Amino acid sequence: MKREEDRVSHERRSQVSYPMVEIPAGEIDLRDDRIKRTWTVQVNSFLLAPVPVTKGLYFSIMQRTVESYDETEIPVVDVSWHDAISFCNLLSQHSGLQECYSISDDGERVVCNWEADGYRLPTEAEWQYACKAGTGGYRYGELDEIAWYHLNAEGKVREVGKKLPNAWGLYDMLGNVWEWCFDVYDSKVYDSYRIFRGGSWAEEERGCGATCRRRSHPTFRIDDLGFRLARSLPS
Repeated sequence: MKREEDRVSHERRSQVSYPMVEIPAGEIDLRDDRIKRTWTVQVNSFLLAPVPVTKGLYFSIMQRTVESYDETEIPVVDVSWHDAISFCNLLSQHSGLQECYSISDDGERVVCNWEADGYRLPTEAEWQYACKAGTGGYRYGELDEIAWYHLNAEGKVREVGKKLPNAWGLYDMLGNVWEWCFDVYDSKVYDSYRIFRGGSWAEEERGCGATCRRRSHPTFRIDDLGFRLARSLPS
């Protein structure tokens, strides 16, 4: 009986799936304007969620109740980088996938297994490459048509997927909420600070662009900062 219960439990976990978009392989040029450095990164094909993680998904996996039904489809915010990492592992468990992250007992050291098939944060190269979706400009469209930012968001986070997507079917890559990436910003200068990208509902126009880079401590929670899920594909 115990084996049968375990089998059913695993099947239920395996049925949990999250829609993802397959991003083709390519390369992207990154830059750090502080030190006038530019470098090129090869990006393998990977999966990326079409929208940021919503309150509905986040709270259901974390076994918390959304304050209002109307809020289930808005991006979750006030989540630290460590919160996002832990959520990725927990969602992988629920989905019957291999966890990507190994986390030390004190929570300070996080190692990613890039070969694992579970959920993870995108790298900043993956994020920027997916955001541009083959385009060469600062944005993939007219800002008011593709993004919620301080001139049109009416001072609050907005429901996902209500603006136009980019050419690869990704919504809200710019505006609405900033999105955590896996990478350390600059370990020599900022220690463990992590990168986030994309602009937000509170951001001015100039901050909502594919190459705009920001940073924060991995324990900080910010009211316009969320995250988006990625998965690796077999090489």
